[in-house]
Amino acid sequence: MRALVYHSSNNVKVDTVPDPVIQEADDIILKVTATAICGSDLHLYRGKVPGMKEGDILGHEFMGIVVDAGPGVTNLKKGDRVVVPFVIACGSCFFCDMHLFSACETTNPDRGTIMNKKSLRSGAALFGFSHFYGGVPGGQAEYVRVPKANVGPIKIPDTLADEQVLFLSDILPTGYQAVLNANVGEGSSLAIFGAGPVGQMAAASARMLGVDRIFMVDHHPYRLEFARAQYGVIPVNFDEVDPAAFIIDNTSYRGVDAVIDAVGFEAKGSTIETVMATLKLEGSSGNALRQCIAAVRRGGMVSVPGVYAGFIHGFLFGDVFEKGIGFKTGQTHVQRFMPELLEFIEAGKLRPETIISHRMKLEEAPTGYRMFDKKEDECRKIVLSP
Repeated sequence: MRALVYHSSNNVKVDTVPDPVIQEADDIILKVTATAICGSDLHLYRGKVPGMKEGDILGHEFMGIVVDAGPGVTNLKKGDRVVVPFVIACGSCFFCDMHLFSACETTNPDRGTIMNKKSLRSGAALFGFSHFYGGVPGGQAEYVRVPKANVGPIKIPDTLADEQVLFLSDILPTGYQAVLNANVGEGSSLAIFGAGPVGQMAAASARMLGVDRIFMVDHHPYRLEFARAQYGVIPVNFDEVDPAAFIIDNTSYRGVDAVIDAVGFEAKGSTIETVMATLKLEGSSGNALRQCIAAVRRGGMVSVPGVYAGFIHGFLFGDVFEKGIGFKTGQTHVQRFMPELLEFIEAGKLRPETIISHRMKLEEAPTGYRMFDKKEDECRKIVLSP
């Protein structure tokens, strides 16, 4: 089959690789009908995530048709059309029983990127990510093996097109969980740092849930304008103003009820931070987090769906304590939210497909990665078809 393969930093190619096969009784084989390039894929593409190996198949946002199923698969059959969550969870461990699927302790033999050696338990394996997260081949391919198929994939009705539901695999539940973690709703104020795909889905979810004022922080005018037109956000360009100062000035000098950091560890930081990251003296830029801490009101919440790893200098934990701020972070418990989000899509309350700006064939994926990475042609989101 053909699949997008990682070779080295900034070097991905569509190669011919062996077809996947059933390995466990609860596996399925999926013929991929749609897949997408995610912002998290760019971390891998840039060589910023440890544990990548040459030959790894990328991609964790995908859907398709079941073409084979192991004897232990009870919820699906050949011909079913499904969306697959990017988190691989067993459904029966200590954490899965609490619906904390991304904390599943059975699917990943490694410890993720946790640096403290006392943290012996892993989180869940992820599709198409580094070997720190299981090294499971991803879905930017013609076919993909899906483990734990009784727990993850959700069946899709024929009344919905692929593009309407594809983002149930990651960015929609990730944005939705970020808003729920922010503990906002009717009449609340919210600032979202990062107008990429997750930030846009967070804005869509926040608007659906009745959040009153939404500030969106980024420095790409086309992404800010899209969020303003689609979700009625107040755009804040950090190349033009200090975001936290602007937000405080426009919230009666208190700050917003909550902030969402949808940027993560590659936030644009100071020259010192860039040098420290290059020298591996720090794992993540703390710039976005510092802005979030400054922009939120006392007693507010900081929700972090953006990926972080390693050390961060200048975290300003004293400010966190003084302001009584709460934090909610982590990978998304996708399986938990897929059913209700599918209902929202069916009811027309969410239209995640509006974020799509480019459609390409799988063979064009290397071009798509470069375009998305460089923000060329006002690229917001790319969908690939094998």
